[in-house]
Amino acid sequence: MVARKDRTGCLPSHLHHYRAGLWLSVWLGVGFGHIQAWGQTTVVISAELGFFLGLGLGLVFYGIASAWQRQQWLRVLKEFNVVPVRSPLPVRLRTILKNYQAQIAHLEAKILYWQNILDQAPVSYIEVDQDCLCQWSNQSMANLLGTAPQPGRLLIEVVRSYELDCLVDDVQTTQVPCQREWLHSVLKPSGQTQRLPLRGLAIPLPHGHVGVFLENRQEVKILRDERDRWASDVAHELKTPLTSLRLVAETLQQRVDPNLRSWVDRLLAETVRLSLLVQELLELNRLSLAPVEQMERQSLDLVALLQRAWSNLDPLASPRQISLNYVGPSQLLYWGNEAQLFRLLMNLLDNGIKYSPPAQAILARLELTPPTGQRVAGLRLEIIDHGPGFIPQDLPYIFDRFFRSDPARSRSPLPLSASTGQDSSGLILPISSGSGLGLAIAEQIVDCHQGQIFASNDPITGGAAVAIWLPQTLTPTPLNLSKP
Repeated sequence: MVARKDRTGCLPSHLHHYRAGLWLSVWLGVGFGHIQAWGQTTVVISAELGFFLGLGLGLVFYGIASAWQRQQWLRVLKEFNVVPVRSPLPVRLRTILKNYQAQIAHLEAKILYWQNILDQAPVSYIEVDQDCLCQWSNQSMANLLGTAPQPGRLLIEVVRSYELDCLVDDVQTTQVPCQREWLHSVLKPSGQTQRLPLRGLAIPLPHGHVGVFLENRQEVKILRDERDRWASDVAHELKTPLTSLRLVAETLQQRVDPNLRSWVDRLLAETVRLSLLVQELLELNRLSLAPVEQMERQSLDLVALLQRAWSNLDPLASPRQISLNYVGPSQLLYWGNEAQLFRLLMNLLDNGIKYSPPAQAILARLELTPPTGQRVAGLRLEIIDHGPGFIPQDLPYIFDRFFRSDPARSRSPLPLSASTGQDSSGLILPISSGSGLGLAIAEQIVDCHQGQIFASNDPITGGAAVAIWLPQTLTPTPLNLSKP
């Protein structure tokens, strides 16, 4: 209604049109009277004629304005679906106001309905505006924080979490939903600090607002710990029987009839695969329980370690004509655990060999990274292959234990022959069991070095790209970089 008035102007009332007609008639009557007075003729008759002529013109103008005003009102009333449209103006205005009141009451009830749902939801929710000021939160958020966030306060003051602030900033910048997981420290009334695993999902809202759902992942973490503990216990129980089975199979392999040796080869292959699986489970359990502060570290050359890992895998890569293309410094000294980092490189390069087509190169790129924002200086290593890459929907779960992607990407170990540790083609044994634990071990090793690992698809080759970032703060001296 306000916009209609601003465009058409103030609509004159009936009295305004009538008064305008009277003034016009008087003006015309006086004008004709003066003209006839100059001619010294019948002044009175001409003045009356002018008066009625002006009155008639005023009534015509009034009728035209009234018709135009009626058309405008009908057009406005049709936009609001006012029925009946031919009722008097006060009735129609009253109908519009009632409709407005009904719509406002409906919207308020709808807002209250959704707020009640969010308030009773087990997932915490908070809404912030474009300035990161809190607008509304549910009861679950108050339970998570220990106090209800007050509207108008900064988000960083209510939830002292840098990760949550970055999550909101990412959504405001990209205007797409974003998700992140992190450990949040909560101060209990007893004075103790509890670290809660949280998962945050932020979604963009109108007017620059952002809604954030926070999920407490403590129960999931407990279930994962119980699962890992159970798997570790089973692995311990299976280690000795599998070793005995492997020794028996290797003994039978040399004494059995050649026509039946294929059956012993299959038995030995499955025994080796199960032994590797047990070994990976035990290693994962050891890495997850070992304190970072007590991990043994020494000065090592990552470039030489990378070349040594590739040399061990060369018997697997050479028959398929797969080579390693290294880009980086000729030497890079780092302070870390050599055995763990060697296993990390072996796992990543082994994956690249498995999924790369023949006669292709695996790219290994190593470089130093300067400090940016909250991240300290460190090093970055990328392993990129020319294979089919990761399935996009599988990327969030690539580093989960026992996660297996599409069956077409699965690899099984080759059948073994002799007890020399080689397969029927003379290749070395696979370094992993193929049960989805290789990347989980890689992530655990990176976590022990307080680094980060990322998985993506390379835009150039289309293959899998795994990037590792390790911090420089763990080195007793700054990283030593020697350019070739």
